[in-house]
Amino acid sequence: MKDTSVSNRMQEYFDELEKTLQGEIDIASKARKKGLEPKPHIEIPLAKDLADRVEKLMGIEGVAPCIRELESKMSREAAALQVSVDVATGKVQSFDSETEAIDAAVRVAVAVLTEGVVAAPIEGIERVDVDDNTDGSRFIRVYYAGPIRSAGGTAQALSVLVADVVRQNMGLERYKPSKEEVERYVEEVLLYRRVANLQYTPSEEEIRLIVENCPICIDGEPTEDAEVEGHRDLARIPTNRVRGGMCLVLAEGLALKAPKIKKHVNALKLEGWDWLDQFIAGV
Repeated sequence: MKDTSVSNRMQEYFDELEKTLQGEIDIASKARKKGLEPKPHIEIPLAKDLADRVEKLMGIEGVAPCIRELESKMSREAAALQVSVDVATGKVQSFDSETEAIDAAVRVAVAVLTEGVVAAPIEGIERVDVDDNTDGSRFIRVYYAGPIRSAGGTAQALSVLVADVVRQNMGLERYKPSKEEVERYVEEVLLYRRVANLQYTPSEEEIRLIVENCPICIDGEPTEDAEVEGHRDLARIPTNRVRGGMCLVLAEGLALKAPKIKKHVNALKLEGWDWLDQFIAGV
């Protein structure tokens, strides 16, 4: 609390709180080292601000100063997009592979957007891969899981926008779905509505418009027992079960929050999202 302007008496109070907390942490740390708990260390790190929370949550050393600098110059959404590029291109930390860098970049941006206080960046994104289109070009595939719901619709949709900004900076192509894959999304989202719950269910034409034009492949791990009937055993979709995370991001994210996403696209002057105009106008 030393960076906060308070009275001397209040500062003494805060100092005492921090001192007591640190003492409790020291005791707990000694207990953990005995090996009687699942992990030998305290799992909740102390953080003084958003940037600190994101760095400790993601374990990417050096990203906190980058976030602070960006947030002093631009909006949080713009800062999230820029820090994702900095992480993906190795300006913050080097990674063993391109895929690992892209994965970290998307997660860090989602952590910034959700203020580092929900499970979405860790548990809501299962993984991020780079896959091949049928013409040999490469695209980004983001696997979402159920906890992405905790991010809220706007952050869900912005995570796709983040992945696209990273894609463009990494020189990758857009996702080019086959006709069968597009129809699989249509069937799957409508099936998810029957077996789970959606705040908003897009129409068949709206789903087709999103999947055919979104430059990022919105994917996910199977979360429901229900299986699709008409578009099964597709080469690039290795499960016939419903992918809940994908349905949430497509329906409650991109579809429901399309007007908000359009505002960010315009403000940040991003290319490749003109199809949102048609979506908002009613397909």
